Amino acid sequence: MTQLDLDLCYLTATEAIARFKARTLSPVELTSALIARSLALNPTLNVLTELKTEAALAAARVAEGRYSKAKSARPRPLEGVPVAIKDFHSVKDERTTYGSKAYADFKPANSAPTVARLLDAGAILLSRTTTPELAHGGITKSPLWGVSRNPWNPQYTCGGSSGGSGAAVAAGMTTIADGTDGGGSIRIPAALNGIFGYKPPFGRNPLDLDHPLETLLHYGPMTRSVADAALMQNVMSGQHVMDICSLRDACVLPEKFAAIRGLKIAVSMNLGYVEVAEDVQKNTREAIAVLKRLGAKVEEVDLGWNETVLDAWQTWWEGLFAGLCGDLLPRWRHHLTPLVEQLLESGLRHTGVQMYKTNQVRGWMYQTLGPILEKYDALVCPTLAVSCLDAEHDDMAKDFRINGKKVPAYVGWAMTYPFNLMGWCPVASVPTGFGATGMPTGMQIVGRTFDDPMVFRIASAFEAAQPWRGARPAI
Repeated sequence: MTQLDLDLCYLTATEAIARFKARTLSPVELTSALIARSLALNPTLNVLTELKTEAALAAARVAEGRYSKAKSARPRPLEGVPVAIKDFHSVKDERTTYGSKAYADFKPANSAPTVARLLDAGAILLSRTTTPELAHGGITKSPLWGVSRNPWNPQYTCGGSSGGSGAAVAAGMTTIADGTDGGGSIRIPAALNGIFGYKPPFGRNPLDLDHPLETLLHYGPMTRSVADAALMQNVMSGQHVMDICSLRDACVLPEKFAAIRGLKIAVSMNLGYVEVAEDVQKNTREAIAVLKRLGAKVEEVDLGWNETVLDAWQTWWEGLFAGLCGDLLPRWRHHLTPLVEQLLESGLRHTGVQMYKTNQVRGWMYQTLGPILEKYDALVCPTLAVSCLDAEHDDMAKDFRINGKKVPAYVGWAMTYPFNLMGWCPVASVPTGFGATGMPTGMQIVGRTFDDPMVFRIASAFEAAQPWRGARPAI
């Protein structure tokens, strides 16, 4: 691949659209470069389940025509921009496996609303990206598709459950991608792959038909820039007739954001209870110093949270999983990963009382988070407690340690899931540099309930002061 083609693969969506309109780039040229890149890298990374070569090129030719001067064919907001869609997200009449042998040949009758909106806005379906089985895992590996790897170093994981999407964006295999986030599944791979990921507040983006009223779950963008995520959000968000929880009030994110001088930002390095590796702490401290240089007043706060948070999230997570997929066990038990089988078995044992008590924990959590977000414009903290995990990390390991201290191997190293319990708070993950192993690290920006613009404002200012796009994986 030539340097010119590689540079095309790392264009942002906003850059590509500007060039489409200026007639200095064709959607066909961009799509062709991404197809070549995907064909070259996927044998090593294994982050795509399907590459839509012919259909994507056909759609690119249509998009090319829309950028003509004919007023009858005006380009749509994402016209000609290639997108990778997570293989957990239903696409009408397209094979969607959810990473499981139980759905190896499944073709949904409907598309997830956010997916439909992206495609209706002119985005080109370029590929489908890997996910752990039924999207229940912090790393991406499944019996159906195998192990997915990180483009910065294939020895390490690209995260989960939107791991394929995160790796594809970081590796220049797509321009934009989507993800779902029920415990960090957008923000985990965003941090591990060195990209931007956004979990919108619950209700901002409509849910699919399979997860009605599920407050833990969020569809959102995964991109190389803050501006691209804002562009995607403006397409994906808004009330939808099939989702009773989707908000009628629109939140249109601007193309540019104000400076952050004078803002008050709270910081918590460990949320009160998480063991955090030193290289992650170092990069977070340096990111905080950037915010201070930009004129924000940054102060450390005590959330007062403890391991009860993890217990509450896992109880709810297992219960919703068992409700959705517990009936797979009789037929598919011996084809499921041990982790999925264990989560389903555990979820089936939870009582309604246990499930409801998780709401009491959520209320207790907000008794400290709420007043902090009233006093401060946002809260920042690390995205993950580690900078990397092995590609074949065992979520069921009995002796996983950080700083020599034993922590749960399944999401005990993540700092994302508490903000799924606080699902009405928007949260972004921004890259903060590279850890001791040379792998990317991330920082979360947590906003007040439904205050998407503030999260994007802080992320945009941080991106301008500490750009991350200049670094590319050497693969």
